[in-house]
Amino acid sequence: MTTDPDRVATARALLEHLGLTASDLTASDLTGADPPTVPTVAEYLPAVVAAASPGTRRTYGSSWRRMAAALGDRRVDAVRASDLEALMRQAAAGARPRRNSRDGRHAGEHLVAAARAFYNRAVADGYLTAMDSPAHRVRKPRRLPNTRRALTPDEVSDINAAARSGGNDIVLDALLLRLHTETACRRGGALALRLIDLDTDHALIRLSEKGGTQRWQPITPMLAERLADHARARGAAAPTDALLRYRNDRSATYRRYDLLWARIGRQLPWVAAQGITTHWLRHTTLTWVERHSGYGVARAYAGHTDRQGPATTTYIKADLHAVATALAALTGQPHPLAPEQQDRPRS
Repeated sequence: MTTDPDRVATARALLEHLGLTASDLTASDLTGADPPTVPTVAEYLPAVVAAASPGTRRTYGSSWRRMAAALGDRRVDAVRASDLEALMRQAAAGARPRRNSRDGRHAGEHLVAAARAFYNRAVADGYLTAMDSPAHRVRKPRRLPNTRRALTPDEVSDINAAARSGGNDIVLDALLLRLHTETACRRGGALALRLIDLDTDHALIRLSEKGGTQRWQPITPMLAERLADHARARGAAAPTDALLRYRNDRSATYRRYDLLWARIGRQLPWVAAQGITTHWLRHTTLTWVERHSGYGVARAYAGHTDRQGPATTTYIKADLHAVATALAALTGQPHPLAPEQQDRPRS
């Protein structure tokens, strides 16, 4: 049943007149249970961090620390929506200027999302109700249209040539670009690859990406062999050892991507001017797959789940063989899981 906004407003006004909150209605005098002692923001933050996944901690950690610094002495249920909105404005105003920045909109949106994650945990722990969450009463800044686009074949060629023309680890840089171009995977998925996630017999890698999702993704046999050689040559021996590695045998990190694109941007000014990053390669590959193999195959190629999008996606779900066929068409190289194709175009 749809909630009547007028009734909600009337209920809020009555509670305010009585000096009560919605959480008071579930207190011990009504349920017989002792209400939890509400901690301050600073006291509660360690529990939120401990319950978060590594990816969530990495994403929201800086915003949570900002909340603790500004509101740490406030009780979790005493923070107002206006307090969080002020923090959002401060985050937007103090955002580091970047080539692809939007006047701090992303920083402001990021803080609101972090605050909502914080208060989702507080609601789950019973410190307040969903209706009383101040974070969910702050409107996120309107997201502007994304300027990212699919790169042209010449642009991709120039980027690869620039990556191979210098730097202190050309082998790793070339592998990264090839891996992302073939698979359209995210950076986190690439860096999470382990030796056990590479199947050279079937030319597959197992990608573990955001949301805890896992999938087997086809790659060309040539790339599979090069990844295996790279890992072995740089000290990967145990099944759980990282696949992508520096020359000192340490696992590659996100820092490698930053250095790579900064170097490419110095050689190709248009890369720096447009703020091109690894995610543009994902956009490029998925655009090509959608145009040539259809939406269903592109969705599977991207690793998108059927929980999002229209119901039709349930009936057009592509299998591993369809993704392998699209990869073969994209690269012009045969794949062991792709049916034989006639007149296959080469990219």
